[in-house]
Amino acid sequence: MKQMIQIIRKADVEKEYVHVLKLELDYELASLYDAMQQKDDHQISKSKQRLQEIHVELEALHAL
Repeated sequence: MKQMIQIIRKADVEKEYVHVLKLELDYELASLYDAMQQKDDHQISKSKQRLQEIHVELEALHAL
């Protein structure tokens, strides 16, 4: 029974982490859009890098 509870908790934590990553994905996409509008190459580069990192994390969690 204790193992079942641990498995359920782990699944809940993973779901919450995926949710947070998706919120961060939305934020970074908005940041990228703003940077593109302002032609801010530094921020564009930072946003693209973070988006790549989020993509890798979501792929690892099979959440895409």
